[in-house]
Amino acid sequence: MNAEGPAPATGAAPLAGNRAGPVRAGEELDVAAVDRFVKERVAGLRGLPAVSQFSGGASNWTYLLRYEGGAGDSPHTELVLRRPPAGTKARSAHDMGREHRIQAALAPHYPYVPQMVGLCEDESVIGVPFYVMVRIPGAIPRRTLPPGVDWTVDRTRELCENVVARLVELHRVDVDTAGLAPLGKGPGYPRRQVEGWSQRYEKARTWNVPSFGRVRAWLAERTPDDAGRCLIHNDYRLDNVVLAEDDPTRVVGVLDWEMATVGDPLMDLGAALAYWVEAGDDWLARRVRRQPTHLPGMLRRAEVVERYLDATGLHAADWPFYETYGLFRVAVIAQQIYYRYHHRQTRNPAFKSFWVLVRYFHWRCRRVMARAGG
Repeated sequence: MNAEGPAPATGAAPLAGNRAGPVRAGEELDVAAVDRFVKERVAGLRGLPAVSQFSGGASNWTYLLRYEGGAGDSPHTELVLRRPPAGTKARSAHDMGREHRIQAALAPHYPYVPQMVGLCEDESVIGVPFYVMVRIPGAIPRRTLPPGVDWTVDRTRELCENVVARLVELHRVDVDTAGLAPLGKGPGYPRRQVEGWSQRYEKARTWNVPSFGRVRAWLAERTPDDAGRCLIHNDYRLDNVVLAEDDPTRVVGVLDWEMATVGDPLMDLGAALAYWVEAGDDWLARRVRRQPTHLPGMLRRAEVVERYLDATGLHAADWPFYETYGLFRVAVIAQQIYYRYHHRQTRNPAFKSFWVLVRYFHWRCRRVMARAGG
């Protein structure tokens, strides 16, 4: 496909929550092999780790390794292991080496990246490549904000502004200095993305969803030149950030870098805001909301755009293009997931009605186009 970055993992999900549970049947780790790998890189650990698993969908399997001992006076050390799911065929969608190298290179320039412990590409160790990183303690906002906090309007707004500021800060990283420039494919990122996501949709289309023909043509006709060149996260949402334990308005970590690449910052913003549900949105948007952007104090989408543009000095003469692109991209991801259900590649009942979401995002795209005179 003609698009930057790895192929998106169908049904990808970030670390689901800040607590791990029992390891799912059939997804167990070779704990002794992992322990040998870890102890060659981390001093002071005692015994075998207690292993639990973060919940997730069809994306990379993610485990918590909790050791006794470690550096300094801490009685425990918590590490996170990421590996591809079993039976992975599209390695580009689960490239552990790429994900590890991006974070390792970015860490000196962006302090919200987890600290890498090590990458193992020797499949004889546990059967697949994997990497280990230090766990960032804190809360991850999901559909609601973390409990036990007096979330006033002012405090909620401060959190929201901090989340936007961390995206601005990411886009200011010098990719040449960080050694991340090779991730890019040169000018023309917006056009390659429109073409790439259109091709993905064609391959995943089923009989019960619209063609998106007019949407795709409209995007192709209005595709702008690159607004800039920077490292983009490509899945930047509130449920991919970690909030400080002592001040949950403060972002201390950004997770899930598997789709990061060098590209256009406004495309990253448009993709992020496709998940941003406001209090005044329609009932279906509110029903499928996965982050607490509807709460009093949260910025509206237009306010996020205004704040971002003011902070970066960028211009978005045709913001409806970026908004429509973001919505179309989410529609394609939903359709890829539904395609797997439709063809009995998964029987997860949660995916049964995803074709309805695809139709809904088609309607959203056409609404934005209509307002823009398209």
